[in-house]
Amino acid sequence: MKPLTSQDPARIGPYRLIARLGEGGMGLVYLGRSDAGRTVAVKVVQAEYAGNQEFRRRFAREVTAARRVGGEWTAEVLDADPEAEVPWVATRYVPGPDLSTVVGKDYGPLPEHSVLVLANRLALALRAVHGAGLIHRDLKPSNVLVTVDGPRVIDFGIARAMDSLAGDSLHTRTGMLIGSPGFMSPEQVRGRELTPASDVFCLGAVLVHAATGRLLFGAADTGLPAHLFKIAEDEPDLTGVPASLLGLVRACLAKDPAARPTPQEIADRTAQESPEEWLPGAVLAQLGRHAAGLLDFAPEQPADTPAPQPVPLVKDAAPQRVPSPPAHAPTVPAPFGAPQGFGPPTPPAHWTGFPAPAPAGDAAPPHPHRWWGLVVITLAQLLVLFDLMSFNLAAPAVQADLGMRTDGLSPLYLAYTLAFGGLLIMGGHLADRIGRRRTFVIGLVGCVLASGLGGLTGGEGPLILARFLQGACAALLTPSALALVTSGFTDTRERHRALGVYAATAAGGSAVGVLAGGWIIESANWRVCLFAAALLAVVTLIAAVPLVHERPEPPKPPLDTGGILLGTAALAALGYGLAQADAHGWTDPLILAALTSGVLLLVAYLVWQAGRTDTFPEASPATGLDRAGSFLTLALAGCGTMAALSACDYYLLGVVGFSPATAGAAFLPLAAGAVVGATQVAARLMPRVAPRVLIIGGLLATALGLVLMTRLDSGGAYADVLPGLVLVGFGGGLALMPLLATATAAGGPGRSGVRAGTVTAGQNLGSVLGSALTAAVLAAEIGRVTSPDGVTTAVLRAYTTGLWWAVGALLLACLTAGLMIGAPAARPAGQAPGR
Repeated sequence: MKPLTSQDPARIGPYRLIARLGEGGMGLVYLGRSDAGRTVAVKVVQAEYAGNQEFRRRFAREVTAARRVGGEWTAEVLDADPEAEVPWVATRYVPGPDLSTVVGKDYGPLPEHSVLVLANRLALALRAVHGAGLIHRDLKPSNVLVTVDGPRVIDFGIARAMDSLAGDSLHTRTGMLIGSPGFMSPEQVRGRELTPASDVFCLGAVLVHAATGRLLFGAADTGLPAHLFKIAEDEPDLTGVPASLLGLVRACLAKDPAARPTPQEIADRTAQESPEEWLPGAVLAQLGRHAAGLLDFAPEQPADTPAPQPVPLVKDAAPQRVPSPPAHAPTVPAPFGAPQGFGPPTPPAHWTGFPAPAPAGDAAPPHPHRWWGLVVITLAQLLVLFDLMSFNLAAPAVQADLGMRTDGLSPLYLAYTLAFGGLLIMGGHLADRIGRRRTFVIGLVGCVLASGLGGLTGGEGPLILARFLQGACAALLTPSALALVTSGFTDTRERHRALGVYAATAAGGSAVGVLAGGWIIESANWRVCLFAAALLAVVTLIAAVPLVHERPEPPKPPLDTGGILLGTAALAALGYGLAQADAHGWTDPLILAALTSGVLLLVAYLVWQAGRTDTFPEASPATGLDRAGSFLTLALAGCGTMAALSACDYYLLGVVGFSPATAGAAFLPLAAGAVVGATQVAARLMPRVAPRVLIIGGLLATALGLVLMTRLDSGGAYADVLPGLVLVGFGGGLALMPLLATATAAGGPGRSGVRAGTVTAGQNLGSVLGSALTAAVLAAEIGRVTSPDGVTTAVLRAYTTGLWWAVGALLLACLTAGLMIGAPAARPAGQAPGR
């Protein structure tokens, strides 16, 4: 390893760079470490290749395939950004020298049993590579890393992308050979189409080098043209190859690809009882010294060297959204969700709020207006929350003014729910396709028009249309707002602070909306609330003007029509089923059909996106597993917190006797706790504490707060729940900030909106499910009441049951976080740990 230079970046994507590992024809390789402590090898493509669009296309395709490579004898691909200004790929870091160093510098030719084990392990590695639909194309000693428990193959499949620079010909436009002299197959030299058998020939060449210490055709002693001719026409010199391997190596080096054995056949022929030490003692000692050197390596930058600037990578992330309550319960949402109101069965909480900024910035240098951009995004978030909260407070006035039936309010809530929740994924695609800023501005303009239409309307139909338009505009604002925030914060500490501020705003924004909306309703009428929302949208639009003409955005990806249709249909079906379950009953055929079809469509959508590594994070080791665990933890925590706060809202309204506005204000201590937990604790500890520790600690604190809320010493007073609310808010903020940081780590810029819509929609589903389940518990308890005097007792039972269900969901979220976030890659039995 070598220290970084002043020209090297400080970070690549979500990885902080530590040292240089090497340099090759394709680019530089760095040693990097994620915020969660994962050590990786990051290969950065040379700038001259990055400008070739065909190279980028093939690079993205090969990286996608390389992610699927399994097997214990490969260094798996963990992360990549083919769409960055300088494309890169991160693989598992293997702490060992390459085979060329071991054979050519440190030790010399390996003994027979070591070469036999090497042949077996490399054959198994090639079997895994070929099983993923790849051809390595550049198997050579420097791409075989040596560890105490066996070799590891690296760089599989990536060389394919370089073919695009010269139409699959032998040479690139710069004259560089595609492949490595001494370890190329005859068909590779002749420029013919390659098959997996080409890798088998290269395997034979590697085995010759390992057994003899020399190159197969003496490339070091002859000129390149002569060497290429020998590969294509001459028979190899196998002097020094052990007799037990001579026949196998000769078969691997057959000129006819069809005559070579397959990797499975090689593995079968070399299978043996693995020795306890597959390498000689001298080599093992050298590996020990190498490992000790890695532990002691701590490069320091000279004092007079300018601070390295990050590579201008464009990285986006998925968003976090906070849902808010339905009509009868204008309350403050918790960091993971919002409570639903007490009263007759109503649709679950509506999906509102904005995602938090992601930890991977879009560009370098940092966005000059990044903090002002965060202010604008905060205003947009408050706009949506105020609009929803004020309308919920105004529900009785709307019903009386327009002469609507009690059940006539349901379409108003359903219109917003389906528009926002159902169109989030489409909004994400539009943000990617037409631009983040443009989508954001369109959403703000739409909010002005929709709110104005709602305030001027004189009938039920136009008001339903206005509510649908408001939800649709919020679905445009959410993913585009996230992308705008993540583009500005490339520094890790700044990103943590921004995430803390954003999480705190999500927790406390609904309280502001409730207080403002309640004051307006008491002094004016429901139309003024809508006009006030339009005015706030205008103010936000004016504030966003300085951001409109900022730096250009990444290239626009093609519209994923299949993903849009599947995702929208799934969310719409699930949203309808959960929103209407209380009104029609969970066993109603229509509700069952909606929920069943929604689940099937959602599975189809996830399967559709699973192959798109730039869109949806797979449950793969390192970053992918961290993100998948974060998303699942967010959904479970959202379900639990929403269920608990819905139950608490029932208690405040139905037992304590608060008015809706007062009940909303009662959640202000929760918001204050979230502010402290997110901005003063989590954001400050993130650089020094593993995210998993903060997440689990926050979730446990939230669960403890709910347990405290089950103890009603006064039998029905606000003081009984106040300490628990503060602890719930603190724990939620403490967990939410690192969850967002982990869930949004890495990901290319071209699909940032899609990821934002996908993650937000998943979080919404968890929250709305928690609200619906609590409403079902309340309905069941109310249904058992035989006299008016029993209603309060029924509410208390529903309150307690809802809290304990919520505690269970939060503990399940803790378990998920503990098992998935920050977990090392799965290893087969007997494999030594390594990074």
